[in-house]
Amino acid sequence: MSLAPQEIIVVAVAASLAVLAVFAWIGRGRRGSFEPRSSRDRVFRCGQCQYVYTDDEDVDHSRCPQCGDLNGFVEF
Repeated sequence: MSLAPQEIIVVAVAASLAVLAVFAWIGRGRRGSFEPRSSRDRVFRCGQCQYVYTDDEDVDHSRCPQCGDLNGFVEF
């Protein structure tokens, strides 16, 4: 069985596109593992010493690590 020149070109282009798609898929997976993940922590700002810090997302009030004052979280 022999292939016509047009069929050889179609097979070559399809194979090349398949290889590029696989490389793009692998690259996307690798890029995702190196990018920093967004933190779900809440941001707090101390009313006494103005120190900005974070704490867990389920905490409504947190003690400042600098001076110990109790603060509410900041909404953006």
